[in-house]
Amino acid sequence: MALDAAQFKQVQRKVWSSGDYPDIATRIESVADELVAACDIAPGQRVLDVATGTGNVAIVAAQAGAEVIGLDLTPELFDAARRRLAETGLEVELVEGDAEELPYPDDSFDRVLSAMGVMFAPRHDQAAAELARACRPDGIIGVAAWTAEGATGQMFKTVGAHMPPPPPELRPPMMWGNEQYMRELFAPSGAALEFRRRMVVFTGDSGPEWLDYSERVLGPLVMAKAALGPQGKWDALHDDLLRLYESQNNATDGTLRIESEYLITVARLPA
Repeated sequence: MALDAAQFKQVQRKVWSSGDYPDIATRIESVADELVAACDIAPGQRVLDVATGTGNVAIVAAQAGAEVIGLDLTPELFDAARRRLAETGLEVELVEGDAEELPYPDDSFDRVLSAMGVMFAPRHDQAAAELARACRPDGIIGVAAWTAEGATGQMFKTVGAHMPPPPPELRPPMMWGNEQYMRELFAPSGAALEFRRRMVVFTGDSGPEWLDYSERVLGPLVMAKAALGPQGKWDALHDDLLRLYESQNNATDGTLRIESEYLITVARLPA
């Protein structure tokens, strides 16, 4: 089956508006801090946060004094973003839009950022080209993405093993967490790339409690359960995920503590 990008994006919108992504987003706020710090955000810069979700990166960039636009394919998440902005008193323009077709002229921004977002675009080459097109010469593109070998990458791999195979041309999102792949992806832009590996620490009462939480709030698991449950196939995935979480747990007090690796790519465009 060939990739239907438009249909795929509609499914993605449904996935990320399922469950309770705003709650998940609170657990990865440290990624935004690391990404913004890595990209030298300064007052007065124009910054685009691609796949902003509930505004993690956009808010941190605005706190640094930048003029920020947050763009996302899933505007259902904007209500949570607006509540957060109201609480902080910051101003960020929120725009419904597609990472593969950014609605801005060439060279519009000083910085173009994305944390755990653009990695889910179906056509990686096109998305990367759009990030570079929208960023000015001598500007910086910053991307944070889960690594395939990290805990979250392994979770997605486990889920994928129980779902129907995707179209062959659809490359895994976690490839954005691979340094060599990122070099190839941004080679057409002429950018000089730097990399930083970081960890998000997820904590919970136990493996079973964390899995119960995840299948209620994490869109991909919500959708997987809805698809596999009626077929009698959910229990097998449930058990595989529980074994995965238990193997990754490094808590010593009977609770849950999982370190999930991600990669920050800083792409400095030529002048």
